[in-house]
Amino acid sequence: MPDTPLKLFNSLTRQLETFEPVHAGEARVYTCGPTVYNYPHIGNMRAYVFADVLGRALSWKGYDLRHVINITDVGHLTDDADSGEDKLEKAAAGSDRTIWDIARHYTEAFKADIKALNIREPAEWSVATDYIEPMIEFAKGIADEHCYELDGGLYFDVSTVKDYGRLARAVTEDGEGRIDTVEGKRNQADFAIWRKTPQGETRQMEWDSPWGKGAPGWHLECSVMGEKLLGFPFDIHTGGIDHREIHHPNEIAQNQAFCGCGSLDEATHSGAKIWMHNNFLVERSGKMSKSSGEFLRLQLLIDKGYHPLAYRMMCLQAHYRSELEFSWEGLSAASRRLSRLVQNVRRIRPDSKFFALLRREYPENSPSQTGLNNRLLEILDHPIKRDLKQFEQAICDDLNTSEALTVLERVVKNKRYKKRHKSLAIALMDEVLGLGLIRLTRRKLRTKNIRNNAPISVVNADIDGVINARRLLKRAGEYQLSDELRRVLNDWGVEVMDGDPLGWEWKLG
Repeated sequence: MPDTPLKLFNSLTRQLETFEPVHAGEARVYTCGPTVYNYPHIGNMRAYVFADVLGRALSWKGYDLRHVINITDVGHLTDDADSGEDKLEKAAAGSDRTIWDIARHYTEAFKADIKALNIREPAEWSVATDYIEPMIEFAKGIADEHCYELDGGLYFDVSTVKDYGRLARAVTEDGEGRIDTVEGKRNQADFAIWRKTPQGETRQMEWDSPWGKGAPGWHLECSVMGEKLLGFPFDIHTGGIDHREIHHPNEIAQNQAFCGCGSLDEATHSGAKIWMHNNFLVERSGKMSKSSGEFLRLQLLIDKGYHPLAYRMMCLQAHYRSELEFSWEGLSAASRRLSRLVQNVRRIRPDSKFFALLRREYPENSPSQTGLNNRLLEILDHPIKRDLKQFEQAICDDLNTSEALTVLERVVKNKRYKKRHKSLAIALMDEVLGLGLIRLTRRKLRTKNIRNNAPISVVNADIDGVINARRLLKRAGEYQLSDELRRVLNDWGVEVMDGDPLGWEWKLG
């Protein structure tokens, strides 16, 4: 196992901490998943790229990873208030589909985006509606000491646990400003554990409980599934920075109540040893909000000709705790960087047999990559080990993927290293970065067919072949024929970027 300690920033303690697993040799991670009432936007997906890099780093360090991502198909309201419409119920009300159909459709869409971004499947997808009975039992176990009933349901009294709101960086009501006032609540920050179905209404998702027919609160599911699937305390809980202010403090309060735990001076009392949060993806036009109707989905990027891994590259270029501003220019720059990296990697591949061996021995996105780390033994006496060490140090410095990318590119460009050593080092580093470099080709980077008005015979045309033929004609001085090929490409909607130093870049108009 690589020996540099893995240091991660704990949002609860506000400091870097060395990762020391609760269970020797294991890493147990819980990631807050999507509410499947709509398609995820690319800002949502940044959280899963971050969690994937974390999981890959833990695997790279030799830990047996158990990663859980939940699917919220009930209980999440349209805002952080304690009353109002459930997001799934609202989506179903405006559709001729059932709430179950809607949840299934958007779950499949989310998983498709996960696959497109080369994010590894978790050990378990935990679906909220599969855990209703355990949620009721959990709530019953804490109700007498920590909860009270109102007309709207069962509420958690945050004054009954120590250090409520510490994660949110606020111990006053100011930190909970998005919570609306509900008549009868003891504290403004108190939150619903179980929401009763309003009298006279019938919901598609509702269950009997000791507090009346209704549905669980959003925060309850993560406490229950985290405890059931990973056990308290587990190692790491991840989510977007928006979860740090309300959802995760409420989840922590439930965990403290369930465990009979005391002060959060001991991080394990929160249910997890380390809480990690990625920062926002910022888009200045306002199209990161689903309420805008037209928002930035991964499919929109693909429709515009960008490979989804260009967006992954964009995320890796920034530290996960830094705000990342999205722009089409920035995405184009990330796409070019990925394209250059892919082309340079293909140039150094020693032979197809060696790459076939890597693919066979280390299947893409397998749950544990410790075997691949053992291949380090083959290059222990080689100077390239220094680069691998620098790469490891970058990753172990709170997942500094920006620096890690720089190390990778330096190895790719180093002409003194033998091809096999470089190929193995690239494969090792890419197990953390997840760009699929030993499998990706420039042809696979092409995501969009040429214009619909092109003849059907050229829809699958070898655009690269035409560009290469044009380049040869120019080299031979046949400029007229070269211009004719360019006009053909233009008719297909292909814009040739003659200034590209690699000589093969093009884009679709």
